[in-house]
Amino acid sequence: MAENSATEILTGAAVLAVAAGFFVYASNATGMIGSAAQDHYELTASFRSAEGVAVGTDVRLAGVKVGTVTALDLNPQTFRADTRFSVKTGIEIPDDSTAAVASEGLLGGTFLELVPGGSPFNLEPGAEVYDTQGAVGLISLLMKFVGGSGGSGAADTGDDAAATGGDAGQ
Repeated sequence: MAENSATEILTGAAVLAVAAGFFVYASNATGMIGSAAQDHYELTASFRSAEGVAVGTDVRLAGVKVGTVTALDLNPQTFRADTRFSVKTGIEIPDDSTAAVASEGLLGGTFLELVPGGSPFNLEPGAEVYDTQGAVGLISLLMKFVGGSGGSGAADTGDDAAATGGDAGQ
């Protein structure tokens, strides 16, 4: 009986050690542990539509993750989504930059993209990015394309070229 008890204790300890190692690895990989408050500074932005954005969403600059969304609230006066997000210290964002809600693809996730401007002045910690572009819904885009064609489109340009004697192959 003492032999079984010792084996069970060692097995339990091994399982706990593996679980703790996995937790440390996952925490470091996601940035939960090891990133002190001084490693990031916060900025804010207000979006007409922040569809797909949630706390923890990536903030990217040129496709590289530079921070995360830390808060997302509805402003009852403006009916806009007020967003707070962190950016790694050392990455200076020009004050005329754009913050846009972008999609990784048709089936991919959403992220907050920072598009740097050309100003020589940078945003200070706690500043607001005023130029924003909200999320564009795939369904609404398709509806505009399908419903808004109304006789205009690629077929008309081909007909016009044929009517004027133009040839696209020349």
